[in-house]
Amino acid sequence: MSAVPMTHEDETGLTPELLRLSAVLLLGAIAAILDTTIVAVAIDRLGDELGTTLSTIQWVSTGYLLALTVAIPLTGWAVDRFGGRRMWMFSLTGFLGGSVLCGLAWSAESLIAFRVVQGLGGGMLVPLMQSILAQAAGPKRIGRAMAIVAIPAQLGPILGPVVGGLIVDGASWRWIFFVNVPVCLVALALAWRWMPDTRHENTRSRLDFTGLALLSPALAGIVYGLSQAGDAGGFGASSVLVPLGIGLALLTGFVVHALRTSNVPIIDVRLLKVRSFAASTGLMFALGGSLFGAMFLLPLFEQVARDRSALQAGLLLAPQGAGTMIALVIAGRLSDRIAPRILVLTGLALGTLSTLPYALVETGTSELLLGAALFVRGAGLGLAIVPTMTAFYADISRAEIPRATASMRIIQQIGGSLGTAVLAVILQHALAGEADATAAFATTFWWTVGLAGVALIPALLLPSRRAAA
Repeated sequence: MSAVPMTHEDETGLTPELLRLSAVLLLGAIAAILDTTIVAVAIDRLGDELGTTLSTIQWVSTGYLLALTVAIPLTGWAVDRFGGRRMWMFSLTGFLGGSVLCGLAWSAESLIAFRVVQGLGGGMLVPLMQSILAQAAGPKRIGRAMAIVAIPAQLGPILGPVVGGLIVDGASWRWIFFVNVPVCLVALALAWRWMPDTRHENTRSRLDFTGLALLSPALAGIVYGLSQAGDAGGFGASSVLVPLGIGLALLTGFVVHALRTSNVPIIDVRLLKVRSFAASTGLMFALGGSLFGAMFLLPLFEQVARDRSALQAGLLLAPQGAGTMIALVIAGRLSDRIAPRILVLTGLALGTLSTLPYALVETGTSELLLGAALFVRGAGLGLAIVPTMTAFYADISRAEIPRATASMRIIQQIGGSLGTAVLAVILQHALAGEADATAAFATTFWWTVGLAGVALIPALLLPSRRAAA
């Protein structure tokens, strides 16, 4: 693939062309990620407006998540076959169309169906952004490029609840989806004007139909089964075990197929033989569980235990995002100079220690103390995520980046779903056994400390020296 043009003097810095490409990609990716957190705040309002039960309307989120997960495996093949620019505009157009349809929905059933359409488009946007930037940046600037990639995931938890709260309190629920329209239109226009065509001229990559037929339903089954664990009150219910069992069986079948096929599989599991790739993949799984699990837990703590509104909860969680944003700038530069293991272990230590105030929280605990802890926690996560993604690309070829990126997103998605499901079950049992909601959340937050501790194992396998460019 052709990269963004650069001169020799610019090899270690972010060129104007790369910065412009980053801005174009960020605009589209932020719209997709914000949409997830905005809709999460509005679920109760959607149920009331459309006259349906919570068990039905939650499919607005679950359906989107499943569609997003199913779309991710196609990313690597699609980039190889059609190029990053074409796939970016195709996916962004699909997300835009789905957003318009969601805003025009006339019933809960139609809204759920249109959210699936929206998820199929939005599912490729983040892995596409990551893949395109990784290839354009090159090895000397990969750390700073991955810091840019991490921005949308950090802005979502900050801006999503605030924007969602403002829309829910002051406008029609339809604007939850219509707000995406102007952003996507501008992103499409900028991509048409400034994004380079990165398709290999002689690429005729064949789609791995067998792998796709095994992997996509496998991921859907696993994610769906995990999402049902909270409602079922545990992992022993048939609504959890059946889809989870089917998903794991199909996933096993895919791994066997991927190892035996003579063609390029849709996700190349043979890359796990590369130590830096395997270690960073395991770490992204653990970080996904810790990060997404805490994103589920923290707003609920403010709303249930402290009786805050959705808007207030969003504002109180802003320090975590602020800490992460500052750390991303620092980590992006350090990741190009310092060994990944050192940075990741430092970030994990900060993230784990700063979660302790929540594990020890009481009714009278100062909000100022909790806000300071969130700031440090966000900084720790930012310091850990960027070098993890940098190490991910350290020992793989440029041509392998699209499929490797898709595998990273899949692992992170499953880790996030597992972490959220585990914490939802623990919280439900804790709330049933404790008279004080604050104590129940404190018990659950101890588990987030444990999840962060699990991440130490793959972190110790990361490279102890900076990779040569």
